[in-house]
Formats: sequence, structure tokens, C-alpha cells
Amino acid sequence: MPELPEMENYRLRLSELIIGSPILGTEVTRDKSINVSADLFETELVGRTIWFVERRGKHLLFHLDNGKRLVLHLMLGGTIFYGTDEERPDRTVQVTIRFAAGNLYFIGLRLGYLHLMSVKEADAKLSELGPDPFDKRLTLDRFKARFDKKRGAIKTALVDQHVLSGIGNCYADEIAFSAKIRPDAKIPSLTSDTWERLYESMHSVLKEAISKGGYMEQPLTTDDTLTGGFNDHCQVYDRGGEPCFVCGMPIEQIEISSRKAFVCGTCQKEQ
Repeated sequence: MPELPEMENYRLRLSELIIGSPILGTEVTRDKSINVSADLFETELVGRTIWFVERRGKHLLFHLDNGKRLVLHLMLGGTIFYGTDEERPDRTVQVTIRFAAGNLYFIGLRLGYLHLMSVKEADAKLSELGPDPFDKRLTLDRFKARFDKKRGAIKTALVDQHVLSGIGNCYADEIAFSAKIRPDAKIPSLTSDTWERLYESMHSVLKEAISKGGYMEQPLTTDDTLTGGFNDHCQVYDRGGEPCFVCGMPIEQIEISSRKAFVCGTCQKEQ
């Protein structure tokens, strides 16, 4: 599932491709992927332009020039592509938005959605999201306070979108490795030094992942050579049985609250 770095990468790329370009048409092949009728969706969008693209956690918000928003959540299996009908991946497209220079395809939205909303509706839908990891108001003390009522594993809390928004399975594991803490370490046992390492690692890992286009190798355009570049830099995620880049011991795959997790038993500690 796309996480914060993947969606931020998409936001940055799309901001260069579609901002200010009039929408010429739409096509909806799966009504459940949107929240209004296909006819109303087209009527509301044709002739409109997107002023800017915002990210909130794992969501993208396309700000239309009439004040409304398109709220996108790709969820598991979802992706987007910008280009022509001939260039797009050979996968089922649920929604297409057409521009003069290319089309924006929303692919694999079996669980995800693209909803047309007012500002009030969009804010209400996303109101329960926790703060963004890059929110300037999220100081170290406030970061620690987000976990005050948690007693389980640190990974379980990191991927809880009510605690923080945008972190999922991949980056929770990568952040834990960078902070030298096991993802199954219990929150009450963490020391002040560990919290500081987690806070710093959260920022450094996510920043690096954004700069390398995230870990999901699903190019946005045919000439996109950035997207997915972080996959080759993952230290532990999806590397079960492979040697740790630091100590050489095999990476272990474990399970935490029915989620897979990856850990180096040598480099990562319980507190």
C-alpha cells in the first residue's frame, strides 16, 4: 500500500504535470470508486482546473478552482499513471481524468476511492487522522505524547493513522531499524534516548524515501526513473532471510498483531 513517501512523490510529480490544465473529460468504469454518479462527476469536473495538490497522510487532495476537492486514497493495490491510452499500464482503470497533454489514470481502486467533496466534507472525512510526521508543531515531546495511552508494540502504534498519519508497514520497519529498536518492542519499556532516536529516524527515513521516490516501483509516467528508487535502499523491509547490511546476520520475518514485520535481531534491541 502506498505510504507517505509514495504519496508525497506523486504529489510533487503531479504538481508539475497537471496544475492549471483544464479538465477535458472523465471516464468512470467502476461506480463504487467515486461517491457521486458518473454523470455528475463529469459535469462537476469538465472545464475545471486543479489549483494545487495537497497530501494528508496517505491521501491526496486535488484542489479544484471552484473550491471543491477530489480526495484520493489508493489503499492496497491502487496506483496512478499519467500519459496516453497507449502508454498506460495493462491494468484495469477505474477512473480517468483527461487533460490536453495527457490523461490521469486511477488504477486498481478496488479498495481505494476518488471522492468529490466540499471543503467541509473533506475536512470531516480526514478529521480523525493523526498529525503528519513533518508537522512543525510535532515536537519531540508532542511526538512522545501521541503514544501515552499505548501499551503494545511500537510498530502497531506507528502504523495507527490516528496516532500519526502516513506511516505504514514498510516505513515502520525502516524507522525502527534506523532507531535500533525492535518493531515489537513494548511502548512502556522505551527509554528517553529511544524516543529521541525514533523521532529523528522517522524524519530521516521518510525524507530519504521521498527523495528516492518511495519503495513502490510503479512509475507515474513512461520516463519516470525516480519512483520506486527507495526499494533498493530498504534495510530490512521485505528482506527476510537476507543478510543485514550492517552486521551480516539474516533479517528475520516476524508477526506483530497479524502484520508481518522485518527485524535484525542483532542490530535492534527491545528498548
